[in-house]
Amino acid sequence: MAERSSSSSSAGRVIGAANEDSSAAPPLLLDDDATTTTTAPRRRSLRGPPARPPPPPPPSQSRCHSAEDAADRLFRNSEILAPMVRASTTPLRVLALSHGADVAYTEELIDRSISGCVRSVNDELGTIDYRVPRSSYGPKVLRRMAADSDNPDSANGAVVLRIDRHVERGRLVCQIGTGEAGLALAAATNVVEDVDGIDVNMGCPKKFSVSGGMGSALLGDPRRACDIISTLRRNLGSMPVSAKVRLLHPTDPRPTLDFVRALIKAGANAVAIHGRIVGDEGHEMARWTTLVDVIRMLKDTESVPIVANGDLYTRADIREMRRRSMCDGVMLARPALYNVSIFRRGADETTGGGGGGGGGADEDDDRPTGEGGHDSTATTATTTMPLPTFQTTEHSGYYGYNSPLLRSRTSIVQEYIAHCVRYRNHSKNAKYVVLEMMNGRRAPTTRVPFLKMTYEGGQTIDNVCKCRSLDDLVRVWDVRWTIPPPTRRRASVREDGETTGGDDAGMMADDVPHNYDDRYFLDHDAFRRERSERDAFVVETAAETESAGPRRIDATSNGEDRDEKKTEEGDGRDVASSLRAPKRPKVIQ
Repeated sequence: MAERSSSSSSAGRVIGAANEDSSAAPPLLLDDDATTTTTAPRRRSLRGPPARPPPPPPPSQSRCHSAEDAADRLFRNSEILAPMVRASTTPLRVLALSHGADVAYTEELIDRSISGCVRSVNDELGTIDYRVPRSSYGPKVLRRMAADSDNPDSANGAVVLRIDRHVERGRLVCQIGTGEAGLALAAATNVVEDVDGIDVNMGCPKKFSVSGGMGSALLGDPRRACDIISTLRRNLGSMPVSAKVRLLHPTDPRPTLDFVRALIKAGANAVAIHGRIVGDEGHEMARWTTLVDVIRMLKDTESVPIVANGDLYTRADIREMRRRSMCDGVMLARPALYNVSIFRRGADETTGGGGGGGGGADEDDDRPTGEGGHDSTATTATTTMPLPTFQTTEHSGYYGYNSPLLRSRTSIVQEYIAHCVRYRNHSKNAKYVVLEMMNGRRAPTTRVPFLKMTYEGGQTIDNVCKCRSLDDLVRVWDVRWTIPPPTRRRASVREDGETTGGDDAGMMADDVPHNYDDRYFLDHDAFRRERSERDAFVVETAAETESAGPRRIDATSNGEDRDEKKTEEGDGRDVASSLRAPKRPKVIQ
């Protein structure tokens, strides 16, 4: 049990081992249960101390002798935080690990973006940073960054990837968005020493990904997809290479089977399958029936780990998917955003996540009973229940929507914001993720009635949209604790919940900002209509410009203003896409 120590120079209490080595997670600074005066005890903003990630494996165990062994360690019996653009940055990854996730993916990183970054060790935060080099910016952008008092670290170049190896070692997979084997290898080679797996995104249907021949575009080009996988496998030694794909047909498992088997033959050490086809919206149910059929057929013939992904909103869902599909692991995206403590397992799940024939969900009892922690009557009922019916059932009991394993969603958001302060996450990104946590519009419509969207402090999407900084988010969510970096002195905590006096006070973000409009959350339908009209206008204007002939460019400008405008108005990806293609490493044929 970790020892508790206190500091007279701070207004908080430190929970952590007094003699922990430097590889352990930093201690957590919480409010005192009572003030040092005779006044009434101060209300805690969390119901209990936030969870801490279990210690990572020692460096000698974080690398396996073969890619196959490494993939088994990462993916078998694992529950995984999925890659999510804007969301799967350091704060959410570390938070998920602290609540029981076994593995966390980075957000999708475009090949040219990450291969063009410069690696640096951030002694101040105890992290490894991959930054866009200053030479990539024009003079105007550099001046603006230098003058940005809210984001002082931006002068050193935007952070594309920040890794806390004290916490994430042995558990981090870097997902790359790529459409070309050489670019994929350049990107993977740049980060290979700091991650534990390389994944290729073959499922993203978004325009920015597909238009570059990446994401779901690879589903229609198996030869190119296999070339990427085989090139990575030949050149990355014992580093496991995986792919995340979608179903290729709504009901017929054969197209997906053929594609996945081709990837495995090319050298993929694991494959995650999302239970939707291209074109399916998030508010539509995942196609569990087809997904289960695909995975069971793969398990009959293939030996690599197969991971199931799609609409696993309760532990009952996770247990049922494991039991029916015999998948090796599960991956959670939107359900983890709704409440990341879904990774907290029951007592009977600690050695395998309740899968592999461990039984179905207990719909009636408030606690697990009997062999495997479930009631045999409930198991029989769920065994015969059609999967679409199971997906639309309001799961009650120990593994349901109101499971006692789950933490308060208010405390989860508070923990997330505290991690954003700890890792200097960009305030715009932090705000976006908090809004996604509060918003159920991307959940299947059949699930929305079961997902509570109220908070203990009465927070609403409207008042979060008004936040313009991390300090604003701290005030709105009444965050009264912080997480000091390993080598920094602890900040004190004021009565109003703001940190003062320490090196953590007033932290702002230096991650790549992803720009978005608040109307995206406040009036999404109107925002989408306006964006569609704008895109149509851009396409029409481009067609007219093309028919008029090439535009003359002033040779003295060297395209500088155009590149700066793209950098200033883009979402961070445009910065990377404007980088010159890096020198490619030698490829083993």
